[in-house]
Amino acid sequence: MRASEAVFFMHRDGPVTRLPIGAVPGKRLGLRAVLMLMLGAGVLCATALVAQAQDNAKVSSKVAVSSEFVGSETCAACHEQVVKGFDNNPHTKMALMHGDNGVTCENCHGAGKAHVEGGGDVTKIFNPAKATPQQVDAKCLSCHAGTHPNFERSPHAKAGLSCISCHSVHQAKDEAKLLRASQPTLCFQCHADVKPSFNMPFHHRVNEGLVKCSDCHDVHGSFQPNNLRTTADQNAVCTKCHTDVRGPFVFEHTPVKAQGCMACHTPHGSQNARLLNVPNIDQLCNQCHSPVANDAIHGMGRGSSTGTPCINCHTMIHGSNFSQAFVK
Repeated sequence: MRASEAVFFMHRDGPVTRLPIGAVPGKRLGLRAVLMLMLGAGVLCATALVAQAQDNAKVSSKVAVSSEFVGSETCAACHEQVVKGFDNNPHTKMALMHGDNGVTCENCHGAGKAHVEGGGDVTKIFNPAKATPQQVDAKCLSCHAGTHPNFERSPHAKAGLSCISCHSVHQAKDEAKLLRASQPTLCFQCHADVKPSFNMPFHHRVNEGLVKCSDCHDVHGSFQPNNLRTTADQNAVCTKCHTDVRGPFVFEHTPVKAQGCMACHTPHGSQNARLLNVPNIDQLCNQCHSPVANDAIHGMGRGSSTGTPCINCHTMIHGSNFSQAFVK
């Protein structure tokens, strides 16, 4: 046998398992390649079986849960007065959940089969009036968490209030927000210390109905003190209405940016027409500018309330586009 023939013979009859897959066209696959294919097929089959099992479990769970529901019509047989007028309640849209198969009453109170079969056993149904604030909040936030993500750490929640402390699903006085009472009556039930401020000579018109507590406060929680609404520019809580002082200005009055509107103003009510923290404008300015008030130019006298008011000259006190001294 010639050398070239021997090489050809060894190549043809040598162990093909040592050759890379596809290295020799037309040859059998090696043992390693076969094992890899079998392993891959096994993984795919196992994944498909697991997915099928999960789908079956979900279907079984849905069937089991749906069999525990009795429907709102059954609830109405005993709770006629509660159900009456519920068609206008915003929660009726829950009946359209899950492909028009939602059950309105039981979305909040839980499946009612055991309750009905127990002859109205109150221990077999969720009653918010007898639940803890945490249980009530968990039930409501299961739907409303996206709207009120900060409620659980809000002062209201920490004080032991729950959603039904302010809201009534069945007997609301304010249909839009389902409030137990309209603002500000509802807020004054707890915040009685704030109520007298709105009886002062100058105040935001809350009692008159022009302004609501929730216009400035986020009652469900915010990152600001006193549940103030959170905005990119925190002064926007005020300047959304007081647009004439919004800015931006070329020359900014430092307290406006550094401390905000409440460095000079009290928002609820004051004896000053501009809702200042103090009765007189000069007293307010002298808290920061007393050296200026005593110089030769101003000569106002420290704490003076009889001199010319500062804003007679410094009319653009919130900010100016023309003068660093905020004069007109």
